[in-house]
Order: sequence, then structure tokens, then C-alpha cells
Amino acid sequence: MDTKYIFVTGGVSSSLGKGIISASLAKLLQSRNYSVTIQKLDPYINVDPGTLNPYEHGECYVTDDGAETDLDLGHYERFLNVPTSQANNVTTGRIYQTVIDKERHGDYLGKTVQIIPHITDEIKHRIKILGNKHKYDFVITEIGGTVGDIESLPYIEAVRQLKWDMPDNSLVIHLTLVPFLAASGELKTKPTQHSVKLLLENGIQPDILVLRTEHELTKEIRSKVARFCNVDISSVIQSIDASTIYEVPILMGQEKLDIQVLTKLKLKVGKSPELKQWKEFLLKRHQSEKTVTIALVGKYIELHDAYKSIVESFEHAGATNEAKVNVKWVDAEKVSSKDADNLLGEVHGILIAPGFGLRGVEGKIKAAKYARESKVPFLGICLGMQCAVIEFARNVLKIKEAHSTEMKPATAFPVIDLMAEQKSITNMGGTMRLGAYPCKLKEPSVSFNAYKNDTINERHRHRYEFNNAYLEQFEEAGMQAVGINPNTNLVEIMEIIDHPWYVGVQFHPEYKSTVLSPHPIFVDFINAAIKRSKIK
Repeated sequence: MDTKYIFVTGGVSSSLGKGIISASLAKLLQSRNYSVTIQKLDPYINVDPGTLNPYEHGECYVTDDGAETDLDLGHYERFLNVPTSQANNVTTGRIYQTVIDKERHGDYLGKTVQIIPHITDEIKHRIKILGNKHKYDFVITEIGGTVGDIESLPYIEAVRQLKWDMPDNSLVIHLTLVPFLAASGELKTKPTQHSVKLLLENGIQPDILVLRTEHELTKEIRSKVARFCNVDISSVIQSIDASTIYEVPILMGQEKLDIQVLTKLKLKVGKSPELKQWKEFLLKRHQSEKTVTIALVGKYIELHDAYKSIVESFEHAGATNEAKVNVKWVDAEKVSSKDADNLLGEVHGILIAPGFGLRGVEGKIKAAKYARESKVPFLGICLGMQCAVIEFARNVLKIKEAHSTEMKPATAFPVIDLMAEQKSITNMGGTMRLGAYPCKLKEPSVSFNAYKNDTINERHRHRYEFNNAYLEQFEEAGMQAVGINPNTNLVEIMEIIDHPWYVGVQFHPEYKSTVLSPHPIFVDFINAAIKRSKIK
């Protein structure tokens, strides 16, 4: 069959959940044995989110091929259990950069370069890459931002053109908000009507409307929306608030969103998807009687989206262990020697989050010390692993001035140092060690027991590494390198051997955890926390 293109736009407000709706629809179509992928088109002019402050855009998600992408790609992978790539995230910056490069190369033969057709043609090309190269049955394209934004106009125009070019192979789903006014006790449809009107002004008639709501939609409300927005009532889909994002595919299945899509594209509907493993995951999640508390130590603790993949990995690992994971958000800047016990004394596990820069590092180092001395299960990710190394050097090896050259370039004891190939790089964007790299595990080790394999591939996003000049000292004192990159000899995993569960990883295991394939490191970490909870 020809690839079918589904475009998901949003109106009224941002953060309504276009990514979750896209991922949920993809999950339903995938469960009907269609091959599906999702891409995100972001209207901002940054080339990618790699240089964006988490306060601006939340977590930066990294793919196997080293693309720094929007956090929604994490949702896509967690729902579909299929890796994404550079082609799954496109920004306005990348579009303009490509067009300008073509103009400089003379590709346009001296013509005036304009939004239409040159920018819109490049957008259309990027949208169709996944269908043309990989031959997916469905390519679901989420348009970032909100209809009416100036930044989104070229994308909306490109969608209008594609709808005209491929009338039988494309459709538009528009997500809007139906707010509830407590004063009058009413759900109001006017914002949805105005949002659809804006879309119509840009030449696009939505095929399906998904209405985000806090309360059940009545038949009258659905009928009113259908009448004013030129869709049939069966194409007005309710998206009611759920207790977890993982319930949304079930809810969208009940609303027959996938059936509407297949019917409009004249495709076989067949039997309703069972989603057996998905429902088993939800059942375990809801019925878990055990609870463990994990301290997540970071410097963006008021912004949970900065650690989105970690929190979702806790969800996956918790359900696997039939336990609820309660995250205690700990501000790294508030962790000191005297109050560490107050902040960390009641938790069953400590995770030190990744990050960049000096702020909060000393608190992370003290948290690593507390976990080591108190025998609390510990997982350090990227900078978290480096903080554990610095702490061990200072307090066990007695190298009091040990540090990372990231924080203290002139340190005489750089136990963490800049990678050799990074020393000549001055640009910040896309210049780190990015993407999946192999790692060889030593046996016996906690990590080998978790993975049950001696060769793994994990995703990276960093510039600084463990300094192998100090490796012999560390290993003699009881912190061992149990994971090594076989090609470069770089240290990937450090463990303390006389500790129940103390693991630092230079990579980002949270990027590869999904509902159907929970990450083994997180699963084993939560299992260790459960054992700790029984001791306390």
C-alpha cells in the first residue's frame, strides 16, 4: 500500500498532548499490524534542542544515530518500542539552514529564494523521507506549536499542499481544548470553533477533532462541535484526563480513533487490537502494593520535564517489579554534609541525574558520599557517575582536590577530563559524544547480572570522561570499571564492589527504556531499592 500521512495539529493552547495522542494512535495502528513511525516538526529556529536550556524545552532526547531531539521522541519510542532517528525530528532552523546552504551552492540557479515554494518544498521533502526511504504504512507528523502562531505558518502551508497533492493518502487530526468554566458549570466549545476557523483560514479542513477535556463530553456537545466545524459526529473524539499517559491508547481505542483513521483512508479495519502486554503493564502499575521512594538529585527539580525519560523509566521498572515508585525530588544545591540525612535518610534508592555545569555539583558529590557510606542503592547517570568518581577520589583515595576539568579546568587531579577529540571543538551544538556506542561488561558485576549479557549498546550525550590515568588507583581501592568501550577503552560503568548496589554509568539508560522493554539497569535498581525497603 502507499504510505499514508497523518498530520496532528493543535489549537487553543500548547501542552495539550499532541505527542501523546500521536503516540497513542500509532500504538493502536501498530497493534493492527501496520508499520508506523512518528515525526515531530518544531517551529523554533534552533537547529536542534541540544543547546536549549531545559527550562526552555525540557529534556533533550538522544537517538541511536546521535540526533539531539525533542522530548516527544521519547514518548514515540516508549509507546512503539521502535527506535527513532534524525529524520524523526525537524526544526525550522534545520529547514532554513538546508535551504540557505542550497542557495549558496547554486542549487536554485539564481532564483529568488522564498517561503513558498522553497521552504515549504523542503518541509514536504522532510515529511516524506520516512515514507519514501523506509516504506512505513503510516507516517504520523506532529506539528509543534499552536495553529495561528507565526512560526507555524510554513508548516501549515506545507500540510495544505500535501493534502492537495495526496487527497487519498493523507488526513489531518486537530487537537483542541474544551475548557470547563466552574462558575457556570459548563464545558465551552467556542475555543475549539475559533481554532478550527483559524485552520480553515489557512486552507485546511480537519478530518478528525480530538477534544481535550476534564469532563465527559455529552452527545449534544459533540454534535455542536461537529456542526460548527464541518465534521461528522463520529469524528469528534474525546480525550479526557487520565491518571497516566499509558492509559491514553486504551482510551483512544474506546473512542475508535484508529477506526476513524482507517475508515477515512479506506483501509481494512479488522479485529480490534488486544494490547495484551500493554494492559498487563497497566494492571501491574495499578495493583502494585509495594512502594519504594527514590531520591532524584538534580538541579532542575522544579522542572520535571527535564528528567522525563528517567521518571518514565521508573514507571516501567516499577511495574516490572510490581511496585510503585515514589520520586522524591531533591535540589542538589541543598544537599550538604549536615542535612544529607534529613534529605536522603528515608529513601530506598538515590539517583543522581545527568546535567552540565558547576551548579549543584558539590551537592551531588555529597549525595554520592551518603549513598556509598549508608549502603543505599545508587545509580549515577552521566554527570551523576562522574560525581560518584570525584567523591570516591576525594574521600577514599584521599585526593582532596580531585575534580572534573569541566568544573575546574586547572585542577591538578582531573579524575574526569575532556575527551581528546573534544579539545579542539568550540561550537556547542551537536559536538558532543552522541548516539549509541558499544560497551563490554565484566563478569561478575551488578551490571552484568542486570543485563544478563556481556555486550551492550547504549546512548551517550557528553564531552567529559573518566580519566584512565587514575584507573589502577580506583580499582585497587574498590571502585571498578566493569563496563569498557571495546573500541576506545573509555570507561562506561563504574561499580563499588563492597556495596549492595552502587552503579555509575557514563551513558543514558533512560533513553532506551520502553513499556514493553523496561531497561534492565532501572529494573535491577528498583529491585535493589525494594530489598532496601524491607531492611529499613
